[in-house]
Amino acid sequence: MAQAAGRRIHITPEGAKKLQQELEQLWRVERPRVTREVAAAAALGDRSENAEYIYGKKRLREIDRRIEFLRKRFDMLVVVQPGQVARDRVFFGAWVTLEDEAGTELCYRLVGPDESDVECGLISVESPIGRTLMGKYRGDEVVVERPAGRARFTVLEIRYEQK
Repeated sequence: MAQAAGRRIHITPEGAKKLQQELEQLWRVERPRVTREVAAAAALGDRSENAEYIYGKKRLREIDRRIEFLRKRFDMLVVVQPGQVARDRVFFGAWVTLEDEAGTELCYRLVGPDESDVECGLISVESPIGRTLMGKYRGDEVVVERPAGRARFTVLEIRYEQK
């Protein structure tokens, strides 16, 4: 972990807000609720065979680990306002419309690793396609080496507004 201590990770304002909301939910709602449940289960007596107590303690450890991770992660995050650089090139936070070799259009937003969600069109700038797209212009053709094999795309559009 010492290696990651100086590492700075980019995140969009939306991504930072989502992580902050998760931290608040865990700290102010989830953890107190589970703590109450564990205390109630402990009051029932024999803890060694008390499933509610055992599960509650396990869930409490999971919550505490996630809270600790999020707090440390915030020290590494740099919130970046997308589109403050050249808006005609692909950089962090850009929505990029691509056309694949079959003529199918795909739209992705380049985001930090903490907010990537391919099903929502959010891909990490650290992913193979994210790294390949960085700095490209509209009309550029790119070849991406993916785990599924090589793919060729054409950059059709670059936008920086929220979707």
